[in-house]
Amino acid sequence: MTSTRPAEGRFFEDFEVGDVYDHPLGRTIISADNIWFTLLTQNTAPIHFDHHYAAQTEFKRPLVNSCLTLALVTGQSVVDVSQNVMANLGWDEVRLPHPVFENDTIYSRSEVMETRPSKSRDNVGIVTVRTTGFNQEGVEVISFRRTALIYRRGHGPAARRSGA
Repeated sequence: MTSTRPAEGRFFEDFEVGDVYDHPLGRTIISADNIWFTLLTQNTAPIHFDHHYAAQTEFKRPLVNSCLTLALVTGQSVVDVSQNVMANLGWDEVRLPHPVFENDTIYSRSEVMETRPSKSRDNVGIVTVRTTGFNQEGVEVISFRRTALIYRRGHGPAARRSGA
């Protein structure tokens, strides 16, 4: 089942196991994104930032840093999954079934796998989703399970609204 996103984001009570969220924004990864992210994170693998080196590999071109793919797809899911997050608890079962290349456009969707109240905090619940990223051809490029503490309605910090 696909559900409509509340304007203020989902709170713990809004998640139901089986809900599927097609995240609204895609993102084309350009060479500068890949090089900057790779160098920012001190990844020294030249396949991400040295085009001459990458041309000599079986891929014939640079691979997008897989941590960039993970960060991008996680970011795409925020509007539907973790707009009202207290904290992320973990990313599990990260799989990268197909490489991402510069100039690929990445889209994503998440499915709610599990929800449960927190045993130690009354103001949050625990939500686990499986998020999958796809390239412009619909080929799966990443999947992972993410677990987060999500505020219960009325228990999180008030969002600052301009003009309010």
